Amino acid sequence: MNTIYALASARGKAGVAVLRLSGPGSHAAVAGLCGPLPEPRRASLRRLVKDGVELDQALVILFPEGESFTGEAAAELHLHGSLAVVQAVMQALAGEHGLRLAEPGEFTRRALENGKLDLAQVEGLADLIEAETEAQRRQALRVLSGAIGRRAEEWREKLIRAAALIEATIDFADEDVPVDVAPEVLALGHAVLADLRREALGGRAAERIRDGFEVAIIGAPNAGKSTLLNALAGREAAITSEIAGTTRDVIEVRMDIRGLAVTLLDTAGLRETEDQVERIGIDRALSRARMADLRVFLISDEALPGIEPEDGDILIRGKADLGGGGVSGKTGQGIAELIEEIGTRLLERSASAGVITRERHRLAIERAIEAMESAMSEVEKGTARAELAAAELRIALRALEALVGRVDVENLLDEIFSSFCIGK
Repeated sequence: MNTIYALASARGKAGVAVLRLSGPGSHAAVAGLCGPLPEPRRASLRRLVKDGVELDQALVILFPEGESFTGEAAAELHLHGSLAVVQAVMQALAGEHGLRLAEPGEFTRRALENGKLDLAQVEGLADLIEAETEAQRRQALRVLSGAIGRRAEEWREKLIRAAALIEATIDFADEDVPVDVAPEVLALGHAVLADLRREALGGRAAERIRDGFEVAIIGAPNAGKSTLLNALAGREAAITSEIAGTTRDVIEVRMDIRGLAVTLLDTAGLRETEDQVERIGIDRALSRARMADLRVFLISDEALPGIEPEDGDILIRGKADLGGGGVSGKTGQGIAELIEEIGTRLLERSASAGVITRERHRLAIERAIEAMESAMSEVEKGTARAELAAAELRIALRALEALVGRVDVENLLDEIFSSFCIGK
């Protein structure tokens, strides 16, 4: 296997630049630059020299095989973070036999292949790198720590026990089996089913934390939606005017509200119209508003065609600067309170989040639930259906193994690792 290297810190000038190496030749490559190697896992200051020319003074850290992020022998060079220093050391390594520049995500891919991470942890690491809010950070860290793998292993152990009991029934079908295994199998199966159903329900909320919630601001034309959006965003994101129907398309603004990623949607004013272009904007507004996680209705004396508030939506009067209570994007009245209310309602919805965070996870859980429901049904019908029950349990087990990447994931790997930077 080749030894790979790459810059692991951000490109550009910095106080420190970290260069990583992983593979069987990593320690020898470092020795070629600094001479005698330091003790493993102890940072040591060394002069890096190539062909008699000093490249830099750097901290050198070695990791033995089995004790590194990738599971391979690895090393890190903590360099002075100038472009010239990094380029000089990279060129020195490029000239070494058996070394090559790492591909995007290759360090993490080797960690997966060497059993240091499961696939769900790899996805958690990708989410952690992309995290923009506190909720995303906490959720990604939970997945990276192996929460999904631990839960899947708990379920797997119970299903293996249930399958073993059923297989024993099949093996001794022609003999008198002294113990009826059905009660234990059903107890194990229903316990796993209950857990899987809870995770499937919580998966929707976890996906929203990861991808972000959408909050649509809707109301009649000239109700103050665009002015409110600008006030919430703290910038002129939408064009405002006194002319009704100014907003024709959906305008999106990304925000962090109480640690949650939230996209605010400014939509076209809802009214009956003969204007073809405005009608298209209204149709888009209705479509996005219906799909949004939360809707803020700027209520007025005019009825809104095509949509009604749902439980949990926020109803508030707009243009409060013209008199009465409510919210005003022009003066700022009620803005802080509205942001607080949006955050409270979205936090309530995110409280049910489970450990699964992606559609792939949810689909695997749903496949396992379907197989488990069939298996339990077959067990309840008696020993004559034992082989069918065993087959359904095997399908459920395979779904859980796919959840953490033990099977059926080769077609996903290139897509997943393409999102990583080269040094990761």
